[in-house]
Amino acid sequence: MILVSVQRSPGGMRKKVALLEDGRLAEVYFDLPGQRVVTGSVYKGRVETVLRGMGAAFVDVGERQALFLSQHELSDAMHGDQGRGPRRAPIQKVVRPGDCLILQVRREGVGKKNPQGTTKVSLPGRYWVFLPEEDRVAVSRRVAEAEEAQRLRQIARELKQPGEGLIARTAARGTSREALERDFKFLLGTWKGIQEEAGKGGGPRLLFRGLDVVRSLLRDRFTETTHTLIVDDEREHREILEFLHYLHLDQLKNRVQLYRGPMPLFVRYDVERQLREAMQRKVPLEGGGFLTIDETEALTAIDVNTGSDVRHKNQEAAILNTNLQAAVEIPRLLRLRRISGIIIVDFVDMASPVNERKVTELLQAELARDRVPADFIDITQLGLVEITRRKQGESLAVTLETLEEE
Repeated sequence: MILVSVQRSPGGMRKKVALLEDGRLAEVYFDLPGQRVVTGSVYKGRVETVLRGMGAAFVDVGERQALFLSQHELSDAMHGDQGRGPRRAPIQKVVRPGDCLILQVRREGVGKKNPQGTTKVSLPGRYWVFLPEEDRVAVSRRVAEAEEAQRLRQIARELKQPGEGLIARTAARGTSREALERDFKFLLGTWKGIQEEAGKGGGPRLLFRGLDVVRSLLRDRFTETTHTLIVDDEREHREILEFLHYLHLDQLKNRVQLYRGPMPLFVRYDVERQLREAMQRKVPLEGGGFLTIDETEALTAIDVNTGSDVRHKNQEAAILNTNLQAAVEIPRLLRLRRISGIIIVDFVDMASPVNERKVTELLQAELARDRVPADFIDITQLGLVEITRRKQGESLAVTLETLEEE
């Protein structure tokens, strides 16, 4: 289930989106008020300064903040014959103050941090991610069927031109060639429009605006497996239906409902309480145990405790029950809190190797449900479980802190 809540005021509009799985809050997103520079937007920019010591540059894109462009976000096409891979030329040899670039927002700015940019433009559609200047073909790791993955690779090779790249998204699985071609043509047309606008001259400016949080989730997450989308605003409800038509997804319109209940949507579906509980340092488990979560810049430490689990006749059964519940809850909290980097989990020690294997296998299965790459690495010599999760924007804690400051 997807919930969309809209708050309108004289100062602007704020949108909140929650994804629920079996009634439990799995992910939550916010459109920040007054936010202009959004992930995925493409700009024509002018290099302001090049910082040799940092291997980075600041690029004026006509917004309040310049984009921060690091050395490794320069495309191969920009380097030309000046070296690739580990032998790449330093950034000051590739870009100079005054140079004009087409670059995309890779990560939005938070607080005083500048947004981060990249010249490796990628345009996501419903079924493909189009890479205009990167010659490769790939298929989402979630398309596990070898025959289907091969079909998508072959279609990609037939659609794209040399020097272009296509990545088949999970939603492409089982999709007709006609729909795949239509999505690719739309992305190709978008890129040509960006190039034409950039070639018109003029100073730094926006060339293409990325989707807001609602439309991004409609494109990426609203599928036949999503039973319901509920929205509490009439105008947003109408615009969602229009966007589904734009995406050629009219068959999903009957799953969109307009909420007119007496209490706020997020209260009605228990989102507010679940969010408060999940953001605490101490998070309870259903059986009486609990997790303690400590986030630092270097890593996140999660400690599993049996607490008051007295439903089981012996200690080993109570420990197994707590660890199994934690193996399900921890991946959910990593998604919800958008925790990334290195995560160390200290499960309660188990005497039985069989029980230990049950816990680690369940943990791996739950991590595999995460759309963001989250991998079980190993059990350390001290019996700690190590997980890594790719960074996707700021953590939820940072986002909520930003909202409180406004």
